[in-house]
Formats: sequence, structure tokens, C-alpha cells
Amino acid sequence: MTRQLTDALGDKALGGRVGAVVLDAATGGQIFASNPDVGITPASTNKVVTTTAALASLGPDTRFSTRVVQGRAPGAIVLVGGGDPLLAGPTAKPGYPKQASLATLAARTAATLKAKGVRKVTLSYDDSLFTGPAIAPGWKPNYVPDGEAAPVHALAIDEGRQRPGARPRVADPAVTAAAAFARLLPKYGVTVSKDIRQEKAAAGAAELGKVDSAPLYALVEHTLTHSDNDMAEALARHVAIKEGKEASFAGAAEAVLAVMRRLGVTKGVAVADGSGLSIRNRVSADAMARVIAIASSAQHPELRAVDSGMPIAGFSGTLGNGRRFTRADSRGQVGLVRAKTGTLNNVNTLAGLATTKDGRLVTFAFLADDVPVNAEPVLDRLAAIVARS
Repeated sequence: MTRQLTDALGDKALGGRVGAVVLDAATGGQIFASNPDVGITPASTNKVVTTTAALASLGPDTRFSTRVVQGRAPGAIVLVGGGDPLLAGPTAKPGYPKQASLATLAARTAATLKAKGVRKVTLSYDDSLFTGPAIAPGWKPNYVPDGEAAPVHALAIDEGRQRPGARPRVADPAVTAAAAFARLLPKYGVTVSKDIRQEKAAAGAAELGKVDSAPLYALVEHTLTHSDNDMAEALARHVAIKEGKEASFAGAAEAVLAVMRRLGVTKGVAVADGSGLSIRNRVSADAMARVIAIASSAQHPELRAVDSGMPIAGFSGTLGNGRRFTRADSRGQVGLVRAKTGTLNNVNTLAGLATTKDGRLVTFAFLADDVPVNAEPVLDRLAAIVARS
């Protein structure tokens, strides 16, 4: 394996900054290493760190609730965002994981209101669960207009998309979600005044309706399989809240690093966001491979969704797009590699796990952030070498 990996790492397509590590998942011992401690821009493999931290901090069965509570005045209600970007809007189609629905929330809220004899309300919205800038440091200006991610808000439907499944994003996801909720309530017999404003819900306000997200383990699998930037950013902020930090990009970074230290990954990780879109993120190949090894260990069953959520080579998610593991030097390992991809301008990364011919589970990380054009075929070749060794 060593000679083959060394030869492959010499491919000029990888550029001049490459970190590579292969670990024995059971023992943590290095099987192969090249520049293992160099901090490399991870791109979307950063989601491995984010989702591992979320599972370790919050637990795999945690759900995020979107609620409607009583406002401060009679006939006033407040829609309270719970940090669930997968909350389905009125036109969303069912998918996996099963999403909480704004329509269901409207129906439940209307039923409660009508039982109280209330059929006309004023509506406010509260998205104060998340704080700080909605755009991360190190995000390029085109990311939101091009639909790579929405501005990060605690209240959003359809991940801030203009319509379900579309790339374009709305300027203010919270305002859009509140307006959609206002249009839904009359369908269930409750009239809403035209003026919708932002307002922090009163502490202890009576709950009128609630919907819950899918459990965290399913959200993690979705995030990794589909490289979901919006969900990753929400998860990072929930880690911040759980760890007693500010629910901002900066607070989330502090919290994720604190969880990594508890897991025993004490160096080689510096994050600026949860998704990996920021060019300020740095993760060493050794740290990335160790995080995946920890997630696969019997000592941490709560982290298992990290491994089960990774795309399968040639079959699912970002490895099932018809472009990966298609060449002669990698297609023989289709189905035998699970790995998270990462792509930014001049950055290509791949990190995951495979079982060698002798039945040993190994984890790997191949990270390159000085790529001239496209190094994905070389990364596939590297992972294939590991899988067939």
C-alpha cells in the first residue's frame, strides 16, 4: 500500500499542498502518513467534524422543535424558530428524513386557537435562537446568490430556498417562513392581520403548537450523504447552544473544538463554519482520519451515524453522481469505500473508511488545497488503493 499511495500522491493534479493519512480504526495506529499534521482547507469534509461534534454533544435522538406561542397581547401569536432548516414549506414534497411541516404546525396552532374561541390573530416571528452574522467569515460573496447556502437563521423553510429543491435562496429566510405561515393559517379557519413583525417571544409563553424535526442521527446522515451546507451550519449552532456558547459562527467554532478535545482530537483542527464553505477552515489529515476512527469505534455508538451517513462509492450522495470511481484505477472498488467529499476552488478532499482484504477497518483522509484544476480522480484512486490492499 505504501508504495502505491506514495506514487499516487506524486500526481501533479494534486498540486503542492497535500496531506494524507491512513489509520487502523481499531488501534489508531498510522498505516501511512504524508504531511499528516499540516492544516489543509477541508472544504465539505469539514462536515465530518461538525456532525461528529453534534452527535457527541447533543446525542443521536435529539430533535429540533419549531413552535407557536402566545404573544404578549390577546390575539397575538409568535412563530418561534427552533433551528431546523429542513422545516418543510407549503409546497415541499415528502422525503427522507421525514421533515417537520409548516402546514402541520399551522393546523395544530389553528386547532388550539379555535378551541379557545380565537379566530383572528396578529403574527410575529422570533428567530433569536441563532445570533451573530448570517454569513460566515471566509464565505465568498457568490455563495448565497448562487445557492450554495442560505443566510443562517433559526427560522427557515425549505433551507431558505425560493422553492423546494431550487438553488436560489431568499434574502431573509425568517421573513419568508413567517409570511408562508400567515398564508397557511386561514386555510384552517384563523385570519391573520397583514402586519407581520419580528418579536422575541416572552419567557414561559404558552405553547399553541409544535412540530419536531427528524432525530439528529437521521439529520447527520442526510447532511453527510448530500453535503447539506444549511443543515451543517444549523448543527454547529446547536452544538454552541448545548456547550454554553453564543449561537454564532464564532461560538459554534469554539464549541465544536471543545467537543473535539473531549473526544481526544487535540490538535490539527481550526474551524470557522460548520459546512466547510469557509476558506478559513483548517483540518489536518491525521485529525480528520482520527475523527472518523473515533466515530466507528465500539466505544462511541452514539457517533455511528457519521459512518453510516457517508456516501458509498458509485452509489449514493456525492459519490453517486456518475463522475466518481469511474476510471480503471478506481471503479473496481465501487461499493467498497464510504467517504465524504469536499470541493472548493483549488480544493479537493476525500475522507472516509474502507475494509482491507485482510478484514481490517481503516480510515483515511486525503486533503489537497493547491489543486490546479481537478484532483477528484486521483483522490478516488488513493481511496481505491486503500480498499483493495
